[in-house]
Amino acid sequence: MENLTQYIAFDLEFNTVDEVSHLIQLSAVKMDQHEEVDRFDTYVYTDVPLQSFINGLTGITADKIARAPKVDTVLADFKEFVGDYPLIGYNSQKSDLPILAENGLDLNGQYQVDLYDQAFERRSTDLNGISNLKLTNVASFLGIKGKGHNSLEDARMTARVYETFLELDDNKQYLNQQEEVASNNPFAGLGGFFD
Repeated sequence: MENLTQYIAFDLEFNTVDEVSHLIQLSAVKMDQHEEVDRFDTYVYTDVPLQSFINGLTGITADKIARAPKVDTVLADFKEFVGDYPLIGYNSQKSDLPILAENGLDLNGQYQVDLYDQAFERRSTDLNGISNLKLTNVASFLGIKGKGHNSLEDARMTARVYETFLELDDNKQYLNQQEEVASNNPFAGLGGFFD
């Protein structure tokens, strides 16, 4: 997995009506040296009626959407916030990036790490055979708390999962180095005899 010291973790919520997905919340956290240094969080106006299922899932109300900035303004502000930072997400290649692209903001070139793919690869090792790879389940397994289906919370959980995977990789690398040192030293096994 690529080790990024500066990146943006992002997420969005959407309302699908007649097979068209309408952006209703867009959030991101900017990370620098493993710390959150800035955030982006806004609801997005749409005149499409909010599905009651989406309201129940996300807690986003029609009132919040009615007072929000329009999608063009939100995407221009988000593009400025992102700048040339690399992006990470959780299963964003399947929904988030296509929805942004459909609305005129193509960030595929900046997308560096998909944490869903990482979770899938680590399922039998770091995640101890976890069966459900939803972001909230993976985060909970790793001891990370957060509320799902709020794009700011999901962006923060994504960043924390990424940071935890980086720590696990660092630990594995350290252990491998120690094993190499021990295997290259013919006297390594005798250490206890000279105490």
